[in-house]
Amino acid sequence: MPFKPVLLWSDAMLWLLAALIAGGAVWAMRREYLRQAWHKVGESGVAMASITILLPFVIIGCLDSLHYQPRLPARAGDTGVTYAPEVLSALDALASELRTRREKTYSAPFSLYLFSKENVELPDGRQTRIYPRLKFAGTGLADPGQHRADLLRRAALGFAAGAAFWAGAAALLIALLAGRRKQSFAATWQALRHPPSSGERPIAWGAALAALAVLCALSGPLFWLAGDYHVFGTDKVGQDVFYLTFKAIRVALLIGTLTTLVTLPLAIALGLTAGYKGGRWDDAIQYVYTVLNSIPGVLLIAAMVLMMQVIIDTHPDWFETAAQRADARLLALCFILGVTSWTGLCRLLRGEALKLRELEYVQAARAFGVGDMAIMVRHILPNLAHIVLISLVMDFSSLVLSEAVLSYIGIGVDTSTTSFGTMINAARLELSREPVVWWALAAAFVFMVTLVLAANLLADAVRDAFDPRWRARARPRRVAA
Repeated sequence: MPFKPVLLWSDAMLWLLAALIAGGAVWAMRREYLRQAWHKVGESGVAMASITILLPFVIIGCLDSLHYQPRLPARAGDTGVTYAPEVLSALDALASELRTRREKTYSAPFSLYLFSKENVELPDGRQTRIYPRLKFAGTGLADPGQHRADLLRRAALGFAAGAAFWAGAAALLIALLAGRRKQSFAATWQALRHPPSSGERPIAWGAALAALAVLCALSGPLFWLAGDYHVFGTDKVGQDVFYLTFKAIRVALLIGTLTTLVTLPLAIALGLTAGYKGGRWDDAIQYVYTVLNSIPGVLLIAAMVLMMQVIIDTHPDWFETAAQRADARLLALCFILGVTSWTGLCRLLRGEALKLRELEYVQAARAFGVGDMAIMVRHILPNLAHIVLISLVMDFSSLVLSEAVLSYIGIGVDTSTTSFGTMINAARLELSREPVVWWALAAAFVFMVTLVLAANLLADAVRDAFDPRWRARARPRRVAA
């Protein structure tokens, strides 16, 4: 084989979580009340636009979670197969041009020259300071005076490619909807442009297409220009910042999702037990999360991260490659964030369980001799599912921001791992120079804000659909005439 598949622990847990989500989706579609709630999410144009924006992030994160070691060329006398020590991903293979085009140091976005001057010896022997030409930017441009025209031409071609992609995706979606609704193509297109204002509202596919149009209009020129320019500039060691932002997406998704594998079991088990059993169980669990909340979160996380780092440093034989070592710290950070962030959901579930245990159907189950565990699993937990789902979706954004903050102060992911926090931390050191190197910070900021904002808007739609009390509060009251 030309490569050796590598399964990191974070990859395995991410794909396990994806399988659980797929299984949960199938389970939810078989239940009418859950199907109706998710349909309400789909009725929201903001939610469908947010899902459309989040989908590229998810695709990039999944591609970056398929790792392998490339096979090295055979040398004379070698009898076995040798693989490179570097662990790459499917995203690295697709973006090999961006990954391998390294300049000497900083360069501004779309620039043809390095950001700083260097001494150059002229043919007559004199020394002068100039901005050297980049090796991998504008390589097909013979005359630097045509730089702006070349940028405009490539941007126009990229916009046209994005428009063609959007038109194909829109035509495919409309054709599928027309076949499902048994309508003509034109009637389906009109229904998407002008959805009914009364009666049962359909899925807001029009909002999804509008969001996709914005994405294509922005990403088309960027990707087309990235073929011959550094669209977000380069960092201190000459790496393309556009490529680094793609690599940071996987870490953000892992922090925001894998942490739930630690948070959920603790919060659900302890919250249900405290709320249903009460008494000493309730007192003990309240004492635990009260004490945990009284400790400053950053100090607790820093102490646990440093302890895990000592364990990793003292056992180098546990890891065959540097990628496995960095992955161990990433998983440790997910575990630590999960251990320190379950208290909020636990408190919510405890309060709801205290009310649900007094309802008639729970009292009837107890009178018929049903065990406590069966009552909690069969009768109480299903009625708390909306709280769990809403909390998970809303906590995703806070966990992504937490990773950025922790990596910024040096207690987050490994320094060899690219994340939004490490990019901001590296850019922080260059903000005091003149002129300012701003593009790495701006790229990390834009991508992170886009991810967090889309997740927050989707969380609001999920809350509106699954929490009936919130819908009742949000519904405007009618004033009697």
